[in-house]
Formats: sequence, C-alpha cells, structure tokens
Amino acid sequence: MIDAQGDPGTPDARGGGRYLWWLVTRQPGRSAAGAVLGTVWMVLLAVTPYLMSRAVDDGLQRGDLGALAGWSAVLLGVGAGNAWVGAVRHRVMTRVRMDANFRTVKVVMGQAVRLGVVLPRRVGTGEVVTIGVGDVQTIAGSLTVVGPGVGAVVAYLVVAALLLSVSPLLAAVVLLGVPVMVLVVGPLLNRLQGAEAEYRERQSLLTARIGDLAGGLRVLNGLGGKGLFAEAFRADSERLRAQGYRVGAVTSWVQAVGLGLPTLFLAAVTWPAARLAAQGSITVGELVSVYGYVAALVAPVAFFLECGYQISRGLVAARRVVAFLRLAPLPDTGTAQPPAGPAELYDPDSGVRLVPGLLTALAGARPADTAAVVDRLGRCVESAATWGGARLDAVPVARVRERILVADNEADLFAGPLREVIGGAAGAGGRGEGALARAVRAAAAEDVVRGLPRGLDEPIDAQGRNLSGGQRQRVRLARALLADPEVLLAVEPTSALDTHTEAVIAARLREVRTGRTTLLVTGSPLLLERADTVYHLVDGKVAAHGPHERLLAGSPEYRALVSRDDDGPDGPDDPDDPGAPVATCGGAGADADAEEAVR
Repeated sequence: MIDAQGDPGTPDARGGGRYLWWLVTRQPGRSAAGAVLGTVWMVLLAVTPYLMSRAVDDGLQRGDLGALAGWSAVLLGVGAGNAWVGAVRHRVMTRVRMDANFRTVKVVMGQAVRLGVVLPRRVGTGEVVTIGVGDVQTIAGSLTVVGPGVGAVVAYLVVAALLLSVSPLLAAVVLLGVPVMVLVVGPLLNRLQGAEAEYRERQSLLTARIGDLAGGLRVLNGLGGKGLFAEAFRADSERLRAQGYRVGAVTSWVQAVGLGLPTLFLAAVTWPAARLAAQGSITVGELVSVYGYVAALVAPVAFFLECGYQISRGLVAARRVVAFLRLAPLPDTGTAQPPAGPAELYDPDSGVRLVPGLLTALAGARPADTAAVVDRLGRCVESAATWGGARLDAVPVARVRERILVADNEADLFAGPLREVIGGAAGAGGRGEGALARAVRAAAAEDVVRGLPRGLDEPIDAQGRNLSGGQRQRVRLARALLADPEVLLAVEPTSALDTHTEAVIAARLREVRTGRTTLLVTGSPLLLERADTVYHLVDGKVAAHGPHERLLAGSPEYRALVSRDDDGPDGPDDPDDPGAPVATCGGAGADADAEEAVR
C-alpha cells in the first residue's frame, strides 16, 4: 500500500475515467493479482456445476460408488480451495481500494498545499470537505471492477463455453441474455450519474454553508442576519433532501433490477434446459449442470450491475477531484534573486511603503482595502509591488516566503500540543526553548500557558477550539514572532483583546521587532502610537501618513477612525468577541463570510 510519506505520483487530470485508470496503474501488481484472483474465484464457481454433473452421471446413474466418491472429493477440494481464494481476493481488493483512498487523499492534500493562498479564492471550504469525506470513498469503491469485474467477464465466457458443449441453444440464450440485461440497466445508470452529480454539487454548497454558520454565527448575530442565514440554510437543505430522494429512487431501481434480472435470467435458461432433458436431448446430470451454471452466473451478472453502479458514482466523484486538481496555483515564473539584505517594500497601487527596520502601521475604515495591500506586499496575488526596487513577482514564491511572513488573525491552528502549535513539529521551530519563551512573552500569552493544566504540552484542538478568541489570537501572534521573519505583515493582531493586554503587546512587540521590518494592520491607538509611521488608507489609497500624533492633529478622517476604535469594547478577553477579522492570503474572513451569507 502507498507509503504515508511516499510520493503518490502525478495524477492524470484529463478526466474522471483517466483518473480512475491512473489509480489502477499506480498499483499494477496488486491490481493484476486482484483480477487473477477474482477470475479464479468466479471460474471455480462456474466449474462446480460441471463436477456435480459428472458425479451424477458417472456415479449415481451408473451406480459407481467409487466414481461418486472421487467426484465428491474433487468437489470438496475445489470448494475449500475456492473459499481460500475468495478470502485472499477480498484481502487484495481491500488493499486496492485503500491504496486508491489514501492516494487520492494525498494528491488532494498536495494540491491544497500547492495552491496555498489561492485555495480559498478558487474553491469553497465545503467542496474540499466533501471531497475528503465522501468522494475518496466513492472513488475507492469503484475500483471493485478491477477484481470481481474482470472475473465476471471471464466467468461469463467460461459458462457460455461450457453450455456450448451441452446445447448450442442454451449457450445462445446465455450469450444474448447478459447483454440484454446490460442494455436494460444502462439508461438507469446514466440517470443515476446525472442525479448523483447534481446531488454532489448541492451537497458541496450546503457543506460550505455549514462552515460559514460555524465560523460566523456570532458575527451574524451582530449583523442581525442570523434568521436570514438560517432560512437560506433551510431552503438549501430541503433542496438537497429532494435531490437525495431522486438519487435514492434511481438507486432503488438499479438495485431492484440488479436482483430481479438475474433471477429472471435463471428461469429463462432453466426452462428450455428442462424441456431438453424431458425430450432426452440432454442427461439429468447435464440438466443439473445447466442449472448450476446459470446459478453460478448470477454472481457475475450481479457484479456486472454492481460495477456499473459503482463506476457511475466513481466517475462523478473523480470528475470533482479532477476539477480540483486542475486549479492553478499563484503563478510562479520569477527567477530573480531577492535583495541581498533588508530592502524597501512598496505597493504602488496604494502608495504604502515599508522602510527596512521600521514599525509601520496601516489603518483604514474598510478591511478589504487594508487586506488587499497586505496581499500585494505579501505576494499573495499578482501585483506591481516592488522589493528593493525590483518587482516582487520576479522573485520565486519560495524565496519570498523565506523572508516575508503574512500573519493573519484568522490563520489556521492545527491540532497538537501547544508547544508544537506555536513552534511547529520541532516544538520551537528549531530555535530552542528560550526563543519559544520570548515569543510567548512578546505575545502576552504567558497566562494562556499557565492556565492550561499541562502548560506548553497541553493538547490543543484543531483551530484552537478549546481556547478563547483572545487566546487563539495571542497563540497566532506568538507563532509569527517565533518565526522571526525579516518582514512581518501582521493583520489585526490584537482585535479580540482587552486594552490592558493590547498595551502590553504593543510595548513588547516594539521591543522584540527592533531592527526588523514590521507592518501592523490595526485601528488600535495603543498600537498606532508605537509605530514609526502610520498610513491612513481611504478607498484603497494613502490619504495621509506620518506619526500617529501628527495624523491625529492634522487629519479629521483619521481622528474619526481612531476615535471610533476607542469607543469599542473595553472589557476582559472575551471568547465570544469576534474582533475584526480581516482576510489576507486566503480569502474572506468571518465578517466577509457573514455579509455574503446575508446578501
């Protein structure tokens, strides 16, 4: 099976069918073994009636107990051997399906990492979740065709050949009957594929709404949009349920036909065989064998229909995976070398200029405008931003990420001990316990550590769900400060904190980032007054810049913006305070999601 750390390979994203075939070819030995074992298993099922007919004709009819005992022993041996083959076949096919499952998960996760900051802009969270939860299982299930599917084809041909030795008429009935059944089921499978695709699309949309609801409920309460959002969710849920009923209706017909047609097929073959036996054209043993052949053929026919059903669903799921794999990441055609040392970052679209070694603040009434500036300076979108006088997008993305860090206050927190959440898998980002302690102190997160039973070793849930909103914000800030980038672009690092904690962070942040280039997107006077330069953004452009005190005295708009911030809540760190989430390098924050939901 695929190694958890191994390379899953380059998937064939030219279509759903090609992707499924790629999964087969990535494990050729196991796929071939599944096909061989499936074939042997079904052929032995088909051969059993022949052995039984020989036991009847050579033993019972002739009264030859030796022949009867011999053929019975052969039957016992074939049955026992086939039971073993069936167990091994099942084990091999389970490995085939699990390999396809894990391989798909790895290529999807690899694509998500490759897309990076582009991911939230290109595809919704619900789509990624639905791929991971449902599509990978459906794709894995469709690979059943590799083993029993191939075996069913071979067994069908073997039974037809055996019947040809008994009666050409019966062989013709079998050879024509199976294609007729496939033709009957074909339109149902096409309908199922269409209904399944629509259901899958609606499921993705509803999953996205669930994510919006979980992440933005408190914001919706503040906007008065909870009822409207709930009504939209209810309507989407009812449409998904109705589509699910349509899928279920088609599926029930497929399953009913899959069970009923083989039974009718058995009767259709047994009737002329009984007439031939009554006429003396075939022996009693041959009649028994014909019945056994057709009974044995019920399994391959059922597998034909089951494989058609699974492939139909697998194609729908594979197309969704392929569509995700076709998404292009941020263009990375840069080949230029980054500046040799600290250099100025400049965004000509807004006029914001980051001087090396200084603490710069960015304030604006519209979070979308400030987020756009950070996206451009952080090389999260294509832009004309420059670094050291040269275009930022001329430098490879990897080299930019080594020196410029965007710290979003809605950035993901992974599950694990707090030590690893802040410092990565090494526990302190490879910088040692002293650096970790300094980062925690600079983010005023000492009380977060002290408040946990096991301190830095306390397990943290995914997205920090067992922490308050303010605690999560300080953990994110500590993580960014521990990285100690040459350029730090921090978005609303204290929006969910009380004024006392905010003042502590403002003083310590200034201290820990001395000599390093830092941009703070904030409206907090406590942070603004610590900045060397403040840029006031109006409609995406710099309206004024300079020290905080000078802007207060000379810019009424800036003074109104900061005064509005002063009027905000001044209470303790509140886990239910949504703060002012702003999107950077990753799409909309909770407030943008909420506003979109209300619209």
